[in-house]
Amino acid sequence: MKVFRLDELDAERAANDGAYLRFLREPRMSAGLYALSPGDTDTQTAHDQDEIYQVISGRAELTVGAETATVGRGSVVYVPAGTPHRFHHITEELRVLVVFSPPED
Repeated sequence: MKVFRLDELDAERAANDGAYLRFLREPRMSAGLYALSPGDTDTQTAHDQDEIYQVISGRAELTVGAETATVGRGSVVYVPAGTPHRFHHITEELRVLVVFSPPED
């Protein structure tokens, strides 16, 4: 078993001056913490893996392919592999748990 604390992960992410911290990589999946502030630009591109986002805190718009939805604390979103997607119009500090399957490189 591996147990993680979100506050500790967020502190580690911030200490490394990055928006993303991968904290788990296993043979069939990986997980990370993604953080964006109001005014930040989400520069990610489509991934080779299926992806699940769980919004831990904050509020933003998320566009996946041709669809856009408002997401906030408690939102869970599936993004199929190869689909362009990005967060935008971030109105509150956004913290997102990210799960990739298979694991990201």
